[in-house]
Amino acid sequence: MNKLTIIGNLTRDPELRTTSAGINVCDFTVAVNRRVRRDAQSSQPEADFFRVSAWRQLGENCAKFLAKGRKVCVVGPVSVRTYQSSDGTTRASLEVTAEDVEFLSSRNDGEAGAYSAPAAAPAAEPQAAGFTAVETDELPF
Repeated sequence: MNKLTIIGNLTRDPELRTTSAGINVCDFTVAVNRRVRRDAQSSQPEADFFRVSAWRQLGENCAKFLAKGRKVCVVGPVSVRTYQSSDGTTRASLEVTAEDVEFLSSRNDGEAGAYSAPAAAPAAEPQAAGFTAVETDELPF
């Protein structure tokens, strides 16, 4: 079974594109900090970087609600892609095809361009919504 779960922060804003077949795909990169031993000399945390692709409706939601610095949990299969860099060295990239993405940062965490929730609509009367009002002393618990 090939299923990876990572929790980290976006390194850049997600990019939404459409394939020639008309399918939406959103690409972004997640930085996952490594846990450091208490006796580690370096104060700079090490991180692993995962390229993530989210397809169709999941990709549209990621492009709409995610931004650089937001914390996410991504679940999906991982693959390794090797490539030649411009200096001629062979490098590897970890790529995850997202099956599930949980948005862990709050919507209004003070970032520029943060999503703001629309004003709440007035609550409908319980009878109008198809519900019957029940007195709390009638409940068995």
